[in-house]
Amino acid sequence: MGIYNNPSVPILSIITFIPLIGALFIVFFVRKENATAIKAIATIVAAIDFVLSIPLWIYFDPKGTGARLFQFKESFDWIPAIGVKYTFAIDGIALLLILLTTMTGLIAIYSSFSAITQRQKEYYVLLLLLQTGMIGTFCALDFFLFYVFWEVMLVPMYFLIGIWGGERRLYAAIKFFIYTLSGSVLMLLSILALYFFNSDGIPFLNIKGLGHTPTFDVLQYHNIGHLIPPTLQFWLFLGFFFGFAIKVPMFPFHTWLPDAHTEAPTAGSVILAAVLLKMGAYGFIRFALPILPDGTRQLIIPVVVLSIIGIVYGALVTLVQKDMKKLIAYSSVSHLGFVMLGMFALNPMGLRGSVLQMINHGISTGALFLLVGIIYERRHTRMIAEYGGLAKQMPMYATLFLITALSSLGLPGLNGFIGEFTILLGAANRSMVWAGFAALGIVLGAAYLLWLYQRVFWGPLDNPKNQNLLDLNRRELLTILPLIACMVWIGIAPGIFFDTIKEPVDYVVLKVDPQYYARLAAPAPEVVATKAPAAVKPAPAERIAEVR
Repeated sequence: MGIYNNPSVPILSIITFIPLIGALFIVFFVRKENATAIKAIATIVAAIDFVLSIPLWIYFDPKGTGARLFQFKESFDWIPAIGVKYTFAIDGIALLLILLTTMTGLIAIYSSFSAITQRQKEYYVLLLLLQTGMIGTFCALDFFLFYVFWEVMLVPMYFLIGIWGGERRLYAAIKFFIYTLSGSVLMLLSILALYFFNSDGIPFLNIKGLGHTPTFDVLQYHNIGHLIPPTLQFWLFLGFFFGFAIKVPMFPFHTWLPDAHTEAPTAGSVILAAVLLKMGAYGFIRFALPILPDGTRQLIIPVVVLSIIGIVYGALVTLVQKDMKKLIAYSSVSHLGFVMLGMFALNPMGLRGSVLQMINHGISTGALFLLVGIIYERRHTRMIAEYGGLAKQMPMYATLFLITALSSLGLPGLNGFIGEFTILLGAANRSMVWAGFAALGIVLGAAYLLWLYQRVFWGPLDNPKNQNLLDLNRRELLTILPLIACMVWIGIAPGIFFDTIKEPVDYVVLKVDPQYYARLAAPAPEVVATKAPAAVKPAPAERIAEVR
């Protein structure tokens, strides 16, 4: 394991590109008729990637600050003519998201064995390519490199939805692609404006540059963010906002999500929920907040308002859904509203809860999509009205579904509770009104999840099509149990996760508000005490009544 301590070994690049190498091996050396070999190779490659990513956590120093905040760094000149470097490094936030990506990537591949029966070679190649794009996005610390991985992700997911999706797959795939690409273009404009401000300036806006060497180095922009004029920060933040808010997705940019989730194959829905939706929130934390502190502060209220609308609106729309998959998709709009609310509370408590809830949502919602996919394989319908009484026929399935639903609604002892509770604390620190509306979303979340469970699993088993359903098999258990274990682990021992993200969160808070901790450390105003008389006569009863 010395490779993790050896700076000459590009361990992050190895983890990023192993899926790509596996995909190329399948393309060139495995015949498409050999479905067994294709599945085995894809699973082995994903398993190796996951195993290699685990020691990152073991060798990661959670107390690293300053130059040690971003670890396992790799950097060399890539396109020196325009200042592009190949720079990889991760902090505690990126570390957790990489672990989530490698774990869910393995689960997604393994869960597809019985669900995908056509064009299997292309399917598994695209899943592995998607894995490389996602990991690279979390590792990149060069804007050019980040944008390359960000765009690369769109292509595999577009084809996964468009080829192996449901009846409206082409509509959903095109809508997903257009929405996310439109946001990416606006984000690119902000990146280019930063690039020119750092060097020669922006002549047509009459904005002088800083005269620095042209670069796309993200940490360089972290350092010069406070030098960017507030007006320019406002417009740059808007560019990043549209790029990341569409990806989250925030209200009202969420309309692509239910279609994409509903039409995607099960593995696509799992990856979309677990990882792709986190890209937008990660972008805010990594780029928009630390680089554009004035722009962030100028737009706190609009972002918080949209987040709260997303929480309540998403929950209300979820309540009326008749399709299980669409119900879970709309619940993501509500849950990710919590993530954004905690983030824009702009205090350590809210940001820690926001990051942890990103992980929690990926685990819980990914598990819900897996479970819905399992029953869909047996019945080929996701309509809630088609079910009822499944707990009698599939007790193990019913038990795991209940644990996952309770995790998603925030039951104490499971992962969702600690994330939502921390977000509420952070929001309440800024405004009790914010926390009050967020709490309404929690109540509605319990309503739609428990009502879903009651309709599907309780009551009479009176539909003949459900009376011969088989309970979970070994492969299905192996896909869902790791996620259940993570729900319990985070729920009962969240301290290790909070320790991992503490320094990155403090770093972001100080970039947005450099005086935050100084204000907390300031002594309380001195209270001047008045000396009481040596003896005080008891007041008459009438005077006591007046005072009362």
